[in-house]
Amino acid sequence: MPENSEKALPLRNMKKWSRLKGENAWTMFKVIAELVDGFESLNAIGPCISIFGSARTKPDHPQYILATEIAAKLTEAGFGIITGGGPGIMEAANKGASLNGGVSVGLNIDLPLEQGHNEYIDDNRNLTHRYFFVRKVMFVKYAQAFVVLPGGFGTMDELFEVLTLIQTKKITQVPVILVGSRFWNGLREWIVETMLRKAGNISEDDLELFPITDDPDEVVRHITEFYEKDVEKLQPNYEL
Repeated sequence: MPENSEKALPLRNMKKWSRLKGENAWTMFKVIAELVDGFESLNAIGPCISIFGSARTKPDHPQYILATEIAAKLTEAGFGIITGGGPGIMEAANKGASLNGGVSVGLNIDLPLEQGHNEYIDDNRNLTHRYFFVRKVMFVKYAQAFVVLPGGFGTMDELFEVLTLIQTKKITQVPVILVGSRFWNGLREWIVETMLRKAGNISEDDLELFPITDDPDEVVRHITEFYEKDVEKLQPNYEL
């Protein structure tokens, strides 16, 4: 390698970064447009619950049936339903809302290997996102509670982002309910034993942020009782 080649590498890199300036500016405008579109579409939907869970759950699975029931009961209690718009638990929750005459929102994401939106989303509340982080803004800003059923990496990402925002007081505290004790109890035990007791990375109070249940009526009761104490909390969670 020539003696001055290492000095030349940063220079070539800077030229590459210079070429990217125009592309980065265009990306910024696309992000802003996606945020504006989401705000305009969701500002008037009223109180909603975001329901998270696996896209791989089949319609005959007990968790799919449970998600449908939970969404229907939340609709009866006056809430709309927000999901990621895809199949599995998302479809089940939109189905429960739609068949019960409730608001049914889908926040879809462009993915190369997954299907499009499910059929139970309201036509005027079916949004498609390019950016995961913009999609999560919509999930959080317009939800008055979060119901989380078993899922994979995406579900964990959404769950821990919400818990982090509540823990750090970036959003007001809202109910976060984990549904499916056989799935979630092991994670809670790890959080208690490792994160809390061994490492001291969270506080005892943080464990109260995510109750676990298998009962759809308990999900609804937990949320409605939370807001009976302070109905003024039924509004978007934060301002950007």
